[in-house]
Amino acid sequence: MEVKADFGYVLLVAFASILVHHLVMTIGVVRARKKYKVPYPALYAEKADNKDADLFNCVQRGHQNSLENYPQFLACLILTGLIYPITSAITGAIYLIGRVFYFMGYATGDPNKRMRGAFFNFAMFFYYILLVKAGLLMLRSAS
Repeated sequence: MEVKADFGYVLLVAFASILVHHLVMTIGVVRARKKYKVPYPALYAEKADNKDADLFNCVQRGHQNSLENYPQFLACLILTGLIYPITSAITGAIYLIGRVFYFMGYATGDPNKRMRGAFFNFAMFFYYILLVKAGLLMLRSAS
């Protein structure tokens, strides 16, 4: 199997995903941790101990949800990128933009505002279609 030169776009989106998940969102959580006085190693704030627990937990949950889905996103990005590099990179960019809006909406303290970025789900659904299409294409070419 030959890797197309356009796969470079996929690698750039993979790098952008590192910035989104491990820089932008992490900084958001660190700032919220300081603002709402949630000490390490607590993953979440307890309502009994912190009047701002819900506010901090929304920020933390926005990041945590993104990290929970990160391996799946990377697998889809890279695997579909081997066959459809431009389409995969564009889909990945849409996914990341959705994740940023999801995180920013959640970080407001109103969990319903996370839905502003829910369009990232359409990108993931499109990746599933691309995965099946790429798999079938590879199987056909093998026979």
